[in-house]
Amino acid sequence: MTRVLKFGGTSMGSVENIKNVAGIIKSYKDKGDDIVVVVSAMSGETNRLISLANSFATDPNPAEIDTLLSSGERVSSSLLSICLNEMGIKAISLSGRRAGIMTDSHHTTAKIDSIDDTNIRQLLKEKTMPIVAGFQGFADDKVTTLGRGGSDLTAVAIAGSIEADLCEIYTDVDGIYTTDPRIVPNARKLEQISYDEMLELSNLGAKVLQSRSVELAKKLDVKLVSRSSFAPNETGTTITREENIVEQPIVSGIAVDDDQIRVGIYKVIDQPGIAGEIFSKLADDGISVDMIVQTVGVDGKTDLDFTVPTAQIKQTKICMKNFKDECKYIDYNENISKVSVVGLGMKSNTGVASKAFTALANSGINIRIISTSEIKISMIIDKDKSTKAVQALHDIYKLGI
Repeated sequence: MTRVLKFGGTSMGSVENIKNVAGIIKSYKDKGDDIVVVVSAMSGETNRLISLANSFATDPNPAEIDTLLSSGERVSSSLLSICLNEMGIKAISLSGRRAGIMTDSHHTTAKIDSIDDTNIRQLLKEKTMPIVAGFQGFADDKVTTLGRGGSDLTAVAIAGSIEADLCEIYTDVDGIYTTDPRIVPNARKLEQISYDEMLELSNLGAKVLQSRSVELAKKLDVKLVSRSSFAPNETGTTITREENIVEQPIVSGIAVDDDQIRVGIYKVIDQPGIAGEIFSKLADDGISVDMIVQTVGVDGKTDLDFTVPTAQIKQTKICMKNFKDECKYIDYNENISKVSVVGLGMKSNTGVASKAFTALANSGINIRIISTSEIKISMIIDKDKSTKAVQALHDIYKLGI
């Protein structure tokens, strides 16, 4: 069997943790498996490097940031390789470039264009284990990085390229739960979840897997398993195709995202094309818009509400200055949360939305904005009610242990 094993920052966070990772790898190697390993930077290292860069500049050159941040994963891969070789396992560390990961030229948020897996395949043929520095690639002879959580993307891309049987993502969490166990103690670990459900949960605030990696896994048909490096005997959660899941639950999970800002644009000139202009400008500035609500125009005016990530509020305010003449005023509300219900069973079962609305109403929680899709219901509520909302939704759908 060919496996790609990815280990996150916490798993690589200390000498003892790296030795633990090496033990997990050895257990598979002893079974005769071919293994490619992808690693993240040691826990806290990326933030430390960003802090150092900000000591010199408030807006450092993105190309230099990529060169700087990519060093964290190279350190991890080298340390793990040294550890494995000392254990008698022939291994070699590879940078993103040496692993053949070619990207576009968008520094700090690059997308993988292709992978030349010649080097990786040759090493496997020679019974040498590639230890790949995740999160990075190259374009135009320069280092690029793939954004936060990019090591997940590296692992999935390599697994797809070499047609691995399995891609295991090791973190400090032993799988995907019906919701965050820190919020709801009786949250239940899922044995399986579909790509689409996992993608929705990742986009909606669940931080176990990077959403781009799930999207790529679906595209390349890579079988994913989310596991814990600190509980390697636990089976984890398998992320797979919808048709592979025998019993499809109506609701699989509840997600919460507290890092949202509600933007309200009031008394906008109600004419064809104005919404297109606003959201085109936001898109051109790289701002991720989520939930959008527009009221019916009255007296030639209309109101627009939408949400953006908290991290992009500064860019949003700058962008919205372009439309100060088209509206009466613009309001920014940071005291909101987005709670979401996700499940394949919504496609064929009625009453799922009404249950959600009833649960929140019974808990005295007012819904500000509602957005739905085939397998998702998202609701904007006051931030101080988010924990209560998650608990209420989790209970009404009977998702607990």
